[in-house]
Amino acid sequence: MEWHVKKFNELLPQDMYALLKARVDVFVVEQNCPYHELDDLDQASIHYYLTINDEIAANVRLLPEGLKYEKAASIGRVLVVKDFRGNGYARTIMLKAIDYIWKNWHVNQIKIQAQTYLNEFYSSLGFCQQSEPYLEDGIPHIDMLLERK
Repeated sequence: MEWHVKKFNELLPQDMYALLKARVDVFVVEQNCPYHELDDLDQASIHYYLTINDEIAANVRLLPEGLKYEKAASIGRVLVVKDFRGNGYARTIMLKAIDYIWKNWHVNQIKIQAQTYLNEFYSSLGFCQQSEPYLEDGIPHIDMLLERK
């Protein structure tokens, strides 16, 4: 088990390919949701991921303040690959991502777009719902916010 924190230009081509494959497998194939995976945000983001036996197990993408939201950092592309679910990796990687943002970026807020069925999970991490449900790529989402304490 190995945790990785890399800028885009630090990723080897095979690393980026593995991350994109995991994201497409989960968000496009599993959720049957065609959407623009390549959104031009990866290049300015931090890629935080877990590998187990050289396979991607979990991933998040950290977006600095001003990239997606003017006054908040963001965490997106949160996933745990199917074969690795049920081990607490989603909670662990989110806690690590939040800790990374608080320690490394001078921001006071983290904003996410969460699938509505994950409201309870993100609430347990301190995020508060900020919007009514809306459709994003045909899937119900809500905006959620975490403020620095």
